[in-house]
Amino acid sequence: MRKPKIVIVGAGYGGLMTTVRLQKLIGVNEADIVLVNKNDYHYETTWLHEASAGTLHHDRVRYEISDVIDSSKVDFVQDTVTEINKEEKKVILEKGEVDYDYLVIALGGESETFGIKGLKEYAFGITSVNSSRQLREHIEYQFATYNMEEEKNDNRLVIVVGGAGFTGIEFLGELTNRVPELCQEYDVDYHKVKIICVEAAPSALPGFDPELVNYAVSQLERKGVEFLIGTAIKECNPDGILVAKGDEEPHEIKAGTVVWAAGIRGNAIIEKSGFEAMRGRVKVQLDLRVPGFENIFMVGDSSLMINEEINRPYPPTAQIAMQQGEVCARNITALIRNQSELESFKPDIKGTVCSLGEDDAIGVVYGKKLTGKKASLMKKVVDNRSLYMIGGAGLVLKKGKFKVF
Repeated sequence: MRKPKIVIVGAGYGGLMTTVRLQKLIGVNEADIVLVNKNDYHYETTWLHEASAGTLHHDRVRYEISDVIDSSKVDFVQDTVTEINKEEKKVILEKGEVDYDYLVIALGGESETFGIKGLKEYAFGITSVNSSRQLREHIEYQFATYNMEEEKNDNRLVIVVGGAGFTGIEFLGELTNRVPELCQEYDVDYHKVKIICVEAAPSALPGFDPELVNYAVSQLERKGVEFLIGTAIKECNPDGILVAKGDEEPHEIKAGTVVWAAGIRGNAIIEKSGFEAMRGRVKVQLDLRVPGFENIFMVGDSSLMINEEINRPYPPTAQIAMQQGEVCARNITALIRNQSELESFKPDIKGTVCSLGEDDAIGVVYGKKLTGKKASLMKKVVDNRSLYMIGGAGLVLKKGKFKVF
């Protein structure tokens, strides 16, 4: 009797968690497990802001997939997914194809530019190891070039961050720690550097506790960040951005570096493959299956679930993606064993912590508000727990964060 084949596409938080749980739950004689990912490593998306600012080496944010999967149970295929053929039950890859009986789509999200002219061409993103390395090197290049110019161009030292959500605020926290080091390294006057955060919403960190938002903004302002709240980026060009507040005429902000950290959408392959989606995200059933498909599950950034209490989608966070991966693995195991009842997914949000740099943060953990060093410690605990859940104590010892204060 032919064994069913389970294919997981994407080795982000959701896909990798699904894989490592399946390899523990399913015996080698029960099913074949295939993991497909374009890189041979997983990267901690929630650490990319540190690599982008240069406060953490880019190699620290990633680890080899082979370090956490059991090669006797999981066949790893390094390739890029181009499309999913639902009718023929095939995943089309750049270098071939793989058929499946059960499919887990965990392709992750992509930057959402909302159609703003020039963002794709001229703004830097915080979306991958390579984009983070590119951004860090660009900022260092601007400081080095400024130092060498006979006629100083102060615009080189203007850094604009589009978006005051979690990614934008965490990047600003690291950047404000890094800038004094860059000034010292390249003999640049600290007062020449300008950091501007532009946010279209009426508040930074929309939806977060207002008291904690005020703390975060005041801490970053104290370290030199200028916030333009309720202000939209209308255009990005080689010299900077055009912004406007409400119906005002746009005005220009000249900048040597523009960072876009304001939006995420599901993967474009979701729409290309004909799934019914909203901005690349599929509204999945409670058991995490795609409506109309008994054998296709979707987890992570490309899945959409509504929080009935507030009638809004749950945010695409690592915490939720990993929890989805655990439930997904149990549900696939149940199907393989012909168990008809599947588990419904309900997020267990233990807390949310937003870093403001190495030794500062804000957060709500088990309903309690935290700021400063206590919140920063909790952030490191969260980061280490993520590593432990996927790779155990060995991965924590290899990649974990142990500098407490």
